[in-house]
Amino acid sequence: MKENTATKEEQGQLDGQASKLKELETQFAEIKTQLEALQKKTQEDKLSMIVFSGDLDKALASLIIATGSVAMGLEVVMFFTFWGTTLLRDKGKKVGGKDMMGKMFGAMLPTGTGDLKLSKLNMGGMGTAMMKSLMKKKNVASMEEMLELAGEMGVKIYICEMTMDLMGFKREEMIDYPGLDYAGVATFLDEAIDSKMQLFI
Repeated sequence: MKENTATKEEQGQLDGQASKLKELETQFAEIKTQLEALQKKTQEDKLSMIVFSGDLDKALASLIIATGSVAMGLEVVMFFTFWGTTLLRDKGKKVGGKDMMGKMFGAMLPTGTGDLKLSKLNMGGMGTAMMKSLMKKKNVASMEEMLELAGEMGVKIYICEMTMDLMGFKREEMIDYPGLDYAGVATFLDEAIDSKMQLFI
């Protein structure tokens, strides 16, 4: 009887150990799954930037930051929305088929980099002309040159589809740029979520 009792006790201990081992294996599998998920979300060497402003100084700053970031080894994604989209319109491209509101927005808003004005001290265009003259004298790249450089360096540009629809802009009137695409906010957020840096200009 004593031997049977001892055997039952030993069996109970073995069952208990097996149960604990199974529980540990389950916990380990859960931890492993969580680690894999975290690894997928690891931040990349990327800068994601929203360009909301259509002012010359702010747009120029955004491109200087973008190209500087690429030079430092970062991937750069720029999302142009609302007034920022105006600097990507090509002055040499004319498109038809717009409704009344689209025509009004097209006429009232700047067309391309050449029409941008300073956010401060514009002074009826005199301040902007002075700034462009000073940039040329100091050998600071113009907006056109900065956009070209950004394209050569691989800066990716998205134009907000909602803004395009709202303001009546058409794809055919936008500049020719090697990394240009059209997207909604979800696409930009997907890019931004794993970026080390996010900026709003």
